[in-house]
Amino acid sequence: MSLKRNVLANYFGQAYAAIMALAFVPLYIKFLGIEAYGLIGIFVVLQAWLSLLDMGMKPALAREMARFTGGGLDAQSVWDLLRSVEVIALGIAAFTGVAMYLASASLATSWVQPEELSEEAVVRAFTLMGLVIAARFIENIYTNSIAGLQRQVLQNAITVVMATLRGLGSVAVLVWVSPTIEAFFIWQGIVSVLTAFIFMGVVYKILPKPPRAARFSASEIRNVWKFAAGMVGITFLTLLLTQIDKVLLSRLLTLEAFGYYSLAAIVASGLHIMTTPVANAFYPRFTELITRRDERILREAYHLGSQLVTVLMGSSAVILIVFCERILLLWTADPELTTQVAPIAGVLALGTCLNCLLWIPYQMQLAHGWTSLTIRINTVAVVLMIPAILLVVPVYGAIGVAWVWVILNSGYLVVSIFFMHRRLLPAEKWPWYGQDVVMPLAIAIAAALSMRWLIPDNLGRLSELGALLVSAGCIMILAAMAAPLVRQQLVQHLMIRRQE
Repeated sequence: MSLKRNVLANYFGQAYAAIMALAFVPLYIKFLGIEAYGLIGIFVVLQAWLSLLDMGMKPALAREMARFTGGGLDAQSVWDLLRSVEVIALGIAAFTGVAMYLASASLATSWVQPEELSEEAVVRAFTLMGLVIAARFIENIYTNSIAGLQRQVLQNAITVVMATLRGLGSVAVLVWVSPTIEAFFIWQGIVSVLTAFIFMGVVYKILPKPPRAARFSASEIRNVWKFAAGMVGITFLTLLLTQIDKVLLSRLLTLEAFGYYSLAAIVASGLHIMTTPVANAFYPRFTELITRRDERILREAYHLGSQLVTVLMGSSAVILIVFCERILLLWTADPELTTQVAPIAGVLALGTCLNCLLWIPYQMQLAHGWTSLTIRINTVAVVLMIPAILLVVPVYGAIGVAWVWVILNSGYLVVSIFFMHRRLLPAEKWPWYGQDVVMPLAIAIAAALSMRWLIPDNLGRLSELGALLVSAGCIMILAAMAAPLVRQQLVQHLMIRRQE
């Protein structure tokens, strides 16, 4: 029951946070301009890259919190580990803020190519980015801890409140205070600091009191160092694979053109909203079951998690790809912006869909403490991807980079799954391909194409919204019926509700 509550809470919290972020993008572009929105895209890239500085401590902390819930650690050990990570993170956050301040002038002149924004405004924006990134770095310590403790209902309740404050507050600042990129980042920093303090208080409240006061412990760091080091390697290579396109394009394209690509990438990354809630709920569950050596329940949980990702994320991806232009036009009400963004967003969505299908197998690897497979495969992928991007950009531009992303993840779907199941759950590979992925996706694709043929063109905005929502609901229901374990869960839920 707690797993189900965590999945539902994660979906609600992350979906709401995404709505708060995405709903206001057209307003951000309206008040700030597409160049300033390009800076927000660069902020996302920087935040991702600077997460490497945690040296794998945050995911290691989440895993140890999950082991604590399964009886693998005592209260004193988990408190000492938390305090040790806090000390390290505070030092890294301070370093990040100072380094961004010192590098801001160089970044403003040598990295981006603004045509309308002044150099001074770009320098100030980079400085403020450093402060926001530092605050979010600290915040993530506590969100990882709460996720590992499987208290995700509470975590998402707080996330909803803070996402509302972050999104609505940003618009209010731009409308009534100052329509500048500096004002935007100042507000983001204020909310991030407040959020970090709130989550810190929650973690301190949840964890049982230790026999003695928590303190920095080198031995606790050494206990998780191997796993943390593996996570650093995985994170670095994953960032290369998922962010190198943006790093290179931000240098090769004008800030305006990069703004369009950033918007397309954000649209496609919305699929993560349908994936991470399941992954975040199942990862600590996998770790707990492995600690207890419950193989039967572990296999069932693995297939259930995989089918949930395919039904929820896969259906959403199909909807986004098939109806991409209509969705973007409905969202932005800007035909020119839609024309620039839709082709790239559709291709990126396909690649992201393939990538997200691998998340549950990846969580299973991490729950077993196995990081070397992902490091090796990602190393090969990086070696292939970087020259591929440099080759296609001069000829095909941003859309060529999007297709490189699709080809890369197609390879992952074959190679990574083969080696993963050869070592872990060897009898579950073909059921994963057939029942967990292919059947639900095939039904979703057929349903989406049928709906596209049935929906007439040139509907009004309200009718268009209604038609898309009805289509999305039908596609997702049909995909759920094609996934055996999801269908079983739904039937059981309906029977219980009927008995009540």
